[in-house]
Amino acid sequence: MIRTIVFAVATLAATVPAHADMSQTAIGRLVKLEQRALRDAGAAHINRMITPASAGGVQGLSYDTAWLSSQPKATGGTQWQCLAEALYFEARGESLEGQFAVAEVILNRVDSSRYPDSVCGVVKQGTGRKNACQFSYSCDGHPENISEPAAWNRVAKVAKAMLSGAPRALTEGATHYHTTAVSPGWSRKLTRTARIGAHYFYRAGFGK
Repeated sequence: MIRTIVFAVATLAATVPAHADMSQTAIGRLVKLEQRALRDAGAAHINRMITPASAGGVQGLSYDTAWLSSQPKATGGTQWQCLAEALYFEARGESLEGQFAVAEVILNRVDSSRYPDSVCGVVKQGTGRKNACQFSYSCDGHPENISEPAAWNRVAKVAKAMLSGAPRALTEGATHYHTTAVSPGWSRKLTRTARIGAHYFYRAGFGK
């Protein structure tokens, strides 16, 4: 879509004489073309196009244990802690790719006006209210004890990478997921975008 905007601008500019100032009509046409392209592209798609893998110091990202092992031990602030905990309790048994995919969902929600605008707000949304939790671990009645140090170190690095600007290239803007063992009613109202490990991923819209 960004390329579409550039092409449209170049095409329109070619129709304006080099010695003439652009008219208000021409400027209006440019603005409408840009608005239409950005609206059709979607936030997640634009994010992938403008955020390189090296953004924020995330270099050579690869969804494998060799890349993860090369990363330093991760630490961070409150938002990092919330994301790492969500990955630990929701996806520590998943592949590295699966953990990154769950992190994408959480960050896609942060970017959406339909959800809280922080990682902690997203993962704790509905906590304490019956059947209102967005992430099951926060209201399953079990204590949230981190008892697997190796698993924690892995998800901590994933959380750090995602908050440092790693691209969201796996789920096509998904804001929902569920395990392949269930089929919730809400999934029929969304577009399935990916299957990664034991999870299906969805975004707003219809179809699969």
